[in-house]
Amino acid sequence: MYRTISNRMLAQRWYSIGICSLVAMLLSTATAFGQVERNPVHSPRQLESDAMARVIVKFKPDAALPRKHAFAASADARETRSALAARANALGARLGMNLRTGRALNQHTQVVIAEHMSSKALAERLNRESDVERAVVDRRRTHHLVPNDPLYARGPQISGTTGGPEVGQWYLRAPGGEVTSSINATGAWDLTTGSASIVVAVIDSGVRAEHPDLAGRLLPGYNMIDDIPTSNDGGARDADPSDPGDWITEFESTDSGAFNGCVVQDSSWHGTLTSSLIGAASNNASGMTGMAWNVKLLPVRVLGKCGGYDSDIVAGMLWSAGLSVPGVPDNPHPAHVFNMSLGGGGVCTLDYIEALAALSTLAHPPVIVASAGNSSGQAVSSPADCPGVIAVAGLRHIGTKVGFSDLGPEITISAPGGNCVNTGDNEPCLYPILGASNTGKTGPETSTYTDSFNSSVGTSFSAPLVAGTAALMLSLRPTLTAEQIVTLLKKTARAFPTTGAAATVQTCHVSDGSEQLECYCTTGTCGAGMLDVAAAVAEVSSSNISFTAGWNLAGNSVQSPLSVAGNFGDPAKVASVWKWVASGTTSGVAYPNWAFYTPTQSDGGLAHAKKSGYEFLTAINAGEGFWVNAKSDFTAQLPIADAVTAASFRNLSSGWHLLAIGGASTPASINSDLTTSTTGAKSLNSIWAWDNVRSKWYFYAPSLAAQGDPVLTHYIAEKGYLDFNASNKTLGSGVGFWVNKP
Repeated sequence: MYRTISNRMLAQRWYSIGICSLVAMLLSTATAFGQVERNPVHSPRQLESDAMARVIVKFKPDAALPRKHAFAASADARETRSALAARANALGARLGMNLRTGRALNQHTQVVIAEHMSSKALAERLNRESDVERAVVDRRRTHHLVPNDPLYARGPQISGTTGGPEVGQWYLRAPGGEVTSSINATGAWDLTTGSASIVVAVIDSGVRAEHPDLAGRLLPGYNMIDDIPTSNDGGARDADPSDPGDWITEFESTDSGAFNGCVVQDSSWHGTLTSSLIGAASNNASGMTGMAWNVKLLPVRVLGKCGGYDSDIVAGMLWSAGLSVPGVPDNPHPAHVFNMSLGGGGVCTLDYIEALAALSTLAHPPVIVASAGNSSGQAVSSPADCPGVIAVAGLRHIGTKVGFSDLGPEITISAPGGNCVNTGDNEPCLYPILGASNTGKTGPETSTYTDSFNSSVGTSFSAPLVAGTAALMLSLRPTLTAEQIVTLLKKTARAFPTTGAAATVQTCHVSDGSEQLECYCTTGTCGAGMLDVAAAVAEVSSSNISFTAGWNLAGNSVQSPLSVAGNFGDPAKVASVWKWVASGTTSGVAYPNWAFYTPTQSDGGLAHAKKSGYEFLTAINAGEGFWVNAKSDFTAQLPIADAVTAASFRNLSSGWHLLAIGGASTPASINSDLTTSTTGAKSLNSIWAWDNVRSKWYFYAPSLAAQGDPVLTHYIAEKGYLDFNASNKTLGSGVGFWVNKP
């Protein structure tokens, strides 16, 4: 049995004096406006050579020397070089030494080079000059992986000392079993595989464009290496970013020349590998899968033999973003994301800080991702430690910090870096990061992939996974800022494990200068957590609100205001926007009342709002619902911010309110959240939501639901409403709904 309530009583309580009259007024008024590791990776020793000095010198703004030998920002390479050489000659004559010039970073900053002295000594001499603002060593930076296993071929099965890994690209899959650090890229591909309009700059060692997994993936890049021996291709800066190889021989390492003290190694093909991780040709029944299948890759070569210089790296950053670099043609394809799998010791220098400041002035500054470094638990390397850079640490397959990875409070997030488990001779590496490579030990030979015996491990390969994630996020929402991407990466990161490793493994701590191998990560040492690509991309996708032609009830479910004119200012798509305001202070408005906006009038409907006694609508604040009368289908986007919770509405006044919350809640849970009180607050009278497609109401009344079935369902059927429960309809992101509070 259930208590019978007359239609008249229900109408008086929930309908005739409430929602219908409110919406009827809206509709009628709106008519006028239309409708420890195997092959552990370590950074090379940073040795200063006394054979040659390289220094970045910045002159003071009022210095006479750069004014006397000035050049325009648009000057060609010959004019620029002439002015720079004149400055270096004059400065050298003053100091009694022979100085030659390198490239310019800008019109007041350039590289100077001297023979038979150290870079440190030259910098000290220059810093004593009155017209020099600063002089710093132009240090070499290196990529974080120098593979030295002679085998590069990859087979589907391990045979002898070739092939593998048996787990394939384990790091892209959803976590499962003991593999807890994999990033679940497969879960993101249901939402997007990337957009060809998004460009990722791979600031690295160049690329082997003939690799089949990079076919059709590359934009015209640039070789930014100014030093010919470092470039190793017979020239300096030019429009060919091809990687000729970066091998170092024993003779070169021990000779007194340019590569004295550099680590002996075969060619790494490092930039080819990082490029493939981000954007290898995918879903083509051949080779490997990249993170973002359709984005474009911009190869920018800044690393050569024994790494690369800060001056070239900074120039590569500026050029990648579309900013002018003296003597270099502008980049016609500015990048949205930078991947910088490189770094070295020391803290972030002023040259990087100034470059980052220049990038920040762009209308859409790039997202910059850098690897933390591979010095076995030391402080984060530079430029990953620079402000605004997304620094990425490396994880083992079980989610602990991998032995080689550096760590510290500068880390934003962590991702798989590869680890081998096996440590015996000729044993296969079980969890390497598979990528595109080349069989050449010196110059390029045959395209191939790294495998279990020529294994790729290092934070150099953690960073591209994050850069690829950023590219997927931007593919869905190109207006995302770097700060918003960081917010979403942190928000969606999975917690680090605290068990699962050997009993001897301890909790990570901030570097104290001692070696720190495998350890349990904390948010103070390894960032916000483990990268979850699917969750990050889904967070972007869920911020979209879809509108169909006709009346739409939507909601701002995040803790940041939504600009009305910025999102609904296209008169071809929108006729009007309305918001119910329960109380307010605007002169001439009798509350409760409507706030109004239309893009069809030059003043946005300000005059009409005043004439009609409405508020003029400029923003949808956090937790507010709103109506849009759409002329055509379109999509708007919520701001990136924390979600509004239902509990924040517990102090609502009595009457009608148009609300929105984050998450996904049922009407019953919303009623509970809004009425939970130590004083025993009454339940809501009713909750209503609008089906934009069917133009019908969802209805819920707590007092009817409390009587049990079939009271509520019977009433819903009788009135022709839609049933929340039967339709599995929840209230959450982007949804607006009415509540009537007693």
